[in-house]
Amino acid sequence: MTDVNNRSQRLGILVGGGPAPGINSVISAITIEARNSNLEVIGIYDGFARLIEGDTTAVSQLTIPDVSNVHFQGGSILRTSRANPTRNKEDLQRVVQGLKELGISYLVTIGGDDTAFSASEVSQASDGSIRVVHVPKTIDNDLPLPANMPTFGYETARHVGTGLVLNLMEDSRTTNRWYFVVAMGRSAGHLALGMGKAAGATLTIVPEEFLADRITIGQVCDVLECAILKRRVMGRERGLAIIAEGIAEKLDPEELAGLPGVEVNYDQHGHIRLEEIPLEKVLKREIQHRFQQRGEAIGIVDRTIGYELRSASPTPFDVDYTRTLGHGAVRGLLSVTEANRRTDGGLVCLENGQTKIVPFEELRDPVTQRTKVRRVDIDSEGYQVARDYMIRLEKEDLANPEMKLQLATAANMTPDEFVARFAHVVELAGTID
Repeated sequence: MTDVNNRSQRLGILVGGGPAPGINSVISAITIEARNSNLEVIGIYDGFARLIEGDTTAVSQLTIPDVSNVHFQGGSILRTSRANPTRNKEDLQRVVQGLKELGISYLVTIGGDDTAFSASEVSQASDGSIRVVHVPKTIDNDLPLPANMPTFGYETARHVGTGLVLNLMEDSRTTNRWYFVVAMGRSAGHLALGMGKAAGATLTIVPEEFLADRITIGQVCDVLECAILKRRVMGRERGLAIIAEGIAEKLDPEELAGLPGVEVNYDQHGHIRLEEIPLEKVLKREIQHRFQQRGEAIGIVDRTIGYELRSASPTPFDVDYTRTLGHGAVRGLLSVTEANRRTDGGLVCLENGQTKIVPFEELRDPVTQRTKVRRVDIDSEGYQVARDYMIRLEKEDLANPEMKLQLATAANMTPDEFVARFAHVVELAGTID
């Protein structure tokens, strides 16, 4: 590590949460603007993990030559971690003390909703001695940015993910079978819907279309089964369904834990470790079981898309976007005088072509006191267009006697049995009227 004992006014940078395309571009932009503003820049490795342990040695001075050619690279030159400094007061105080020992008076955190919350808590715990700005990063696109701006990394992830989905769709056509693809996204279905809409997937299922706090595996499988049956009526025995990973967060943990091969664990922020839930296999197994009960076999290939996207090289959009955010983060930090220094810091974002700092308190949910989550708006035109192009059971299918008979025949049921069994599917919040 570089010697950081010679001190002047210092700005620290750390990365929390999972990787996202564009992290290095943010680090580069922050470093260049800070150095040009006569600040020393200290890169902190592994997020909050080392600081929580009281270790201030995992740091390095960053100069312009260090970062001048990293903006188009994926991953993070400072690495990242999900370590949570807010689990207890002792951890939080060690982080604040470590930052003070490093002589850091300005801190830029790069991360998602959990890191944003941690940044806010660090700023408050420092009593104004450390000014904090957070740069919103997540391929989930679930931070509440103004003017519906995406979080950085999302557009690259959608671009790369769409290419993978298109390849799988071609394989589906070639082999005449179904694909169940689970797309990363802890709470919101933006990435799944974005890939599905762009690729023209048969259907995409997002958690927002289920209004209840808890749903069952059977409810999700009913949507899938009806889509498969409708495709059969249309003369096709193949298709590709994208299921948002966040569906698993709505499932009853006890139901999940009771399934073979499923173990429910939680991360440091109290979230179910969704990457350890084989949702695609659970859904595949249930659908195949349903068809086997009718004496049929159905070919389904299950895949998960997520890790392939997180450290991809950013697209020009995300490079452009992140350079603006990084520059804006430094300008936002330096524009605050001692007289009006906020003790809670804020999040840098882009609105109407200009960067602005949104105070952390405006991002907090008044009930949970956690960072608000931006979910898919199922009443938006964007979602309705996506739904229009999906193959799913709709109300008009059940209102059409001929279609209802064909669907029932495909399911080896009478029309009345089919309606009784699947009518609830068309009552989902996202169903087109």
